[in-house]
Amino acid sequence: MVLTLTVVLVKYVTAKKTILKRGGNKSKEYKNPWSGLYRFSKEEIENAIYNGQEILGRGSAGHVYKGILPSGQEVAIKHLNQNGEADSFMREVQGLSKIRHPNLVCLFGYCTEDDGHYLVYEFCAGGNLAQHLLNKDTVLKWETRVTILRDCAYALKYLHHFMEGCIVHRDIKLTNILLTETLEAKLSDFGLARMMNTEESKVFTDVRGTIGYMDPEYVSNAKLTCASDIYSFGIVALQILSGQKVIELNMDARDHLTRKAKDIILGNRPIQDFEDPKLKGKLNKSDFKSILDIAVLCVAKSSRDRPNIDVVFAEMDKAWKNTSAYKRMKKTKQEPSTSSAVPDTPSLEVIPV
Repeated sequence: MVLTLTVVLVKYVTAKKTILKRGGNKSKEYKNPWSGLYRFSKEEIENAIYNGQEILGRGSAGHVYKGILPSGQEVAIKHLNQNGEADSFMREVQGLSKIRHPNLVCLFGYCTEDDGHYLVYEFCAGGNLAQHLLNKDTVLKWETRVTILRDCAYALKYLHHFMEGCIVHRDIKLTNILLTETLEAKLSDFGLARMMNTEESKVFTDVRGTIGYMDPEYVSNAKLTCASDIYSFGIVALQILSGQKVIELNMDARDHLTRKAKDIILGNRPIQDFEDPKLKGKLNKSDFKSILDIAVLCVAKSSRDRPNIDVVFAEMDKAWKNTSAYKRMKKTKQEPSTSSAVPDTPSLEVIPV
């Protein structure tokens, strides 16, 4: 179940009050340029990391640690190295200090002292989406995959229609989609995000992103548009449907994935060739085809041929509602009948689960 924006804001405000309460008078010594965020001291950061005692991720830019605040609240702390990462830090803090959405990772606060920059986020206990697709012991159910796609599209719709201008994430990929303990999706890592003013439809900028997910048009001409995110989302959707190449997606693997999907749309291959074998056919065929159709449109080479986020979200939302309706129908059939009324049955082509 997707949390409402109100619930997220309440959680954020409560966490912020707890942090401030525990921070003492020392925090008042710091000038805070972002009034919506708490500025942590280096001592508070070190204590939280010491209490967490776990590294969640490593990268060239720095490490991500699990932290535990004095209140007992778990957080994720990203440590960015000083060399060359100041711009990324500023973009991430400036961007996330303004935006709040149930499917975006919430930024609680930051720290700028001594050996680098620190960002303190809500903790997502479920890890990232790539880890779940790679896990041999568990399988992401069809309804969970549909919900994740819908939630990510919902977050993108919010970003692309932000009141001050379209926010282009620029680095949508499986490892940047985090999951809560209940597998609710949260789009993360805004270090490359770029806001375009309301009067701008494109900006020319340094080409940044992750190979395999990057918009080919953006790579060739450095012209960034909202359609660049649409391309990346399409690649993610194809990976979720197929379960193929969920980590280290290079250009060859990407091209193989997109060609295979297009062959199925053209009728040159059976759709079963694209289904993740781990699902063992336990999926909604009609919605699988609909999502595959829109994903192929998303990865069109020209941005003019890609759908906008409103169209993408509408298709994901439709598939999500179909899945929810089918689950309710199954539950109704399994429960003892208490009424002679016959519930409405959605017309879905479904392989029995």
